[in-house]
Formats: sequence, C-alpha cells, structure tokens
Amino acid sequence: MKIRFAVSAGVGAGDLEGFAADLTEIEAMGFDTVWLSDVPLGATFDPIVGLAYAAAVTSTLKLGANIVPIGRNPLTLAKSLAQIDRLSQGRLLLSFVVGLDQPGERQALGALGTNRGRILEEVTPLLRTWWAGEPVSHGHEQGRYSFDNVPSPSRSYQQPLEVWFGGSGPAALARTGRLADGWLGSAMSDQEALIARQRIEEAATEAGRTIDPEHFGLSIPYAAQEPDRRTLELLRGRRPDADLAGLLPVGPAQLQRLLAGHVDAGLSKFVVRPVDVDGDRHRALSELADLLLPLQT
Repeated sequence: MKIRFAVSAGVGAGDLEGFAADLTEIEAMGFDTVWLSDVPLGATFDPIVGLAYAAAVTSTLKLGANIVPIGRNPLTLAKSLAQIDRLSQGRLLLSFVVGLDQPGERQALGALGTNRGRILEEVTPLLRTWWAGEPVSHGHEQGRYSFDNVPSPSRSYQQPLEVWFGGSGPAALARTGRLADGWLGSAMSDQEALIARQRIEEAATEAGRTIDPEHFGLSIPYAAQEPDRRTLELLRGRRPDADLAGLLPVGPAQLQRLLAGHVDAGLSKFVVRPVDVDGDRHRALSELADLLLPLQT
C-alpha cells in the first residue's frame, strides 16, 4: 500500500507571496501533494484559482483540493478543472464535498431547501461525461440542471479524471460507494474511519462496483504544541461528542500514533493541516517534512 502525504496550504487569499513560498517549499521538500480547501464564505484562496496558479509555479507536485460544486455551474466547473488538469499534465486530484454548512452558506450558494447530496450526485456524472470529451444531455426532470446536447468544453488530461467524495454520515458514505473513485474523510478517529471504509465498500458492492483499496484517506488537523482555545472550539463545534485527542494530535508522537491507527484501518492517503503555525510557515512545513516524509512508501 502506497502511503502518501499532502500538506495544506492554509495562507489567506491576500497573501500571494506566502502562497508562492509555500508551493515552492512543499515541492522542494518532497511532499506528494499540496492541498487546498474550498471555504465558500472564507477568505482563503478559491481552490480553482489557487490550483491554476500552483500549476504554473510547480512542475512535479500533485495539486489537490476539496471542491464544493454547489453554487457553481457544472459546465464552467468542468471546463475549469479539465484545463487545470491539462495545464498541469495530469497532476490534479479532486475531492467533492457539500460544504461546511456555515451560517448563511446554503443561501449564499443558492441551496436553501435543497438536498446538497443530491446535487453532488447529479453534477458528478455530467462532469465525467464532459471530461471524457462527450456531449451532455440532461433535463430538468432529472434534477436541478438542464443541458441539451452540450459539447465538451475541455477534455481532461487524465482519462479518467477521478473524483473522490468527502463526508461521514450514512448517506454520504453510501453515495461514495455508489459513485466516487475514493474517499477523503476528516476529523475522525481510526475506529470511525475503519467503519466508514467498510460501509463505503459495502455500498460499492451493492452497486456492482469496486473502489481501489488505496483510495481511502483522511484530512487531519495537527498541532505541534497545545492548540489555542479557538481551534479547540471550532473542532468541538464540528464533533461535539468526540474525544478530541483522537481527532487533533498534538506533537509528533501523537500524530505518528494516529497515522499508524489509520493505516491499520485501511487508509493510506493523508492531508495534514497544521493549525498553530503562528506565522512561521517555513518552520511548520519543515518539521512536518521531517516527521512525515520518512513514512511515505
């Protein structure tokens, strides 16, 4: 099993100099992937903009992102992602998520009163068809969007361009098994991740599909030292009943133990997000490289 590590580029959208430095260092240090997250109401880089820039200033680094398709037109989304994949010569990695559900997010994305998971299920096959170079016909009776034999705006470099899903609820795990090429969870203990993987595989079997056993991963927040109160409150807000020690490792020893548990649970792809860099991104990235890269296989 190939164990690979991505690292989050968490600089703000106004810090272009910091973003460029992150990309250069992450590639030079030997990380497999740089990872961006789509926070529709946040001030971080839009991942499509950020990955287009990253494609230009890197040459070997894989370019990954959580993308919230909701609120984006499927045709223009297909075109943008396919072109990033072509510009980077096949270095694009994708995970689709329904959003963070922050206050006001659904309304801002035009998703009030709708099932966001169903939008994900509707959009993903359309994108795959366009990426394969084929036209799309899709009517309102089939869902939210309507396309009348619309030709492909851009064929992706990778054939196929894979799409992983996020999410941890029963519906999200079943959706992953039915439709996705892999799964990238977040903020889960190793036992929770094991159960999630098993449920995804069961759903895939029921749908007559198989998911590559190496296509299971997790996004992990990491604190080199005891995190501040705000970080803990944010995580507690997402997982009010969970033991935070199993979700947010503090220090190298805890991170290594957590990773070992997730590898035993069948996961092999990890996005590590430092949460307490205090402005010293170089130090945080360097320490993560020393810790994680010897574990890649």
